[in-house]
Parts: sequence; structure tokens; C-alpha cells
Amino acid sequence: MKFFLDTANLNEIREGASLGLADGVTTNPSLIAKEGDVDFKKHIAAICEIVQGPVSAEVTSQDKDGMVREGLEYSKIAPNVVIKCPLTRDGLKATRHLTDEGIRVNVTLCFSPAQAIVAAKAGAAFISPFLGRLDDIGENGLLLLQNIIEIYQNYPWKTEVLAASLRHPVHVIEAARMGADIATMPFKVIDQLFNHPLTDKGQTQFLADWAKSGRK
Repeated sequence: MKFFLDTANLNEIREGASLGLADGVTTNPSLIAKEGDVDFKKHIAAICEIVQGPVSAEVTSQDKDGMVREGLEYSKIAPNVVIKCPLTRDGLKATRHLTDEGIRVNVTLCFSPAQAIVAAKAGAAFISPFLGRLDDIGENGLLLLQNIIEIYQNYPWKTEVLAASLRHPVHVIEAARMGADIATMPFKVIDQLFNHPLTDKGQTQFLADWAKSGRK
């Protein structure tokens, strides 16, 4: 399973890359806005210089023609840019158009298996089911992920399942158990994957015993 960082923060992306855990990056308008008054295209270009894998740049137009126009423009930033389109009717029309132009599209804001099916039919390179946001309203985001993976296995679709809106390590572990192609997460979730109290306790004990031995 590939790890994507769900952030637009260059320091977090550099740290993830240094750990060998940044196979790609997903951004959205909210994440870009958090970085302050940055030039969008220059910022995406800076991310693409750090990671070699897919970097999602999301369109903000609401209509198909506007999405296509932005998608064609953003795809020129770097070879690894993926255009992110919403799972709306116009978003899927834009997805088909951009896909036919040879541009990869990440279809985002997926909340049902039916939506995942039409996205794959439209030629999406990636489908992004949002697990955490479903959990927030009392639904089971992991069940959605499981259903999409099961459906996609029945057909020769090339759409990769990108588990999104991951809030904690359990989401990551379960996505891996189900066979998700990609998990995208904030840097804090990647950092949490390292943590276990017995690791810390064991390391402390090893070093204490070494110090007591008097060896250098």
C-alpha cells in the first residue's frame, strides 16, 4: 500500500520524504489556504520537486468546461501532477475529457459505492472515499472502503482505491488489511504509526543497561 501525505505544508512533505513514506501527496483548496498567501501553481511545483509520485491539484470551478480548463493548465506544472475533480456530474464529465487527453484524475469526495462505480466508468485514475467524514456522521467509513475494493476486484477497471480522510492508525491498518492501493493521511497520522510504549520502554532499558556496563 502506498502512502500519500494529505497536506500542502512543504516542511511536512520534506519530513515524510526523508522517512521514505511519501509516495505521493494529495492537496485540496482548504489545505492550500492553510499555507497562507501562496501562489498555487508555484506551490504545487515546489511539492513536485520534493516527491516523485502523484501530486493531486484540485480544481475549483463548478462546471465541466472550467474544470477541464484548470485541469489542462495544472497538468503542465509537472509530469507527476494529478488533477483532482469532485464527484459531481460535471466533475465526471471533466474526468472523462481529461482522461481522454491522457491526464490522470483523482475523483474526490466519494461517499458511496455507487459513486465509486460511476467514477471508475468515467475513467478515474484514483477514487477517494472519505472514511473519516462518514465516521463523523455515525456511518462506517471502513465498510464503504471494503465495498469499493470488493466491487473493483470484479472488473478490469484500472482505478486505484485511495483511502482518504484517515484520522488515526486504525484507519491505516484496516485499509491495508482490505487491500487499498493507497492511504492518504495528515503527517500527524504517519507520525502516530511509529508509536508504541513498549518500543520506548525497551529502548530506554537497553541504553540504561549499556550505560551501567561501563562500555563506551
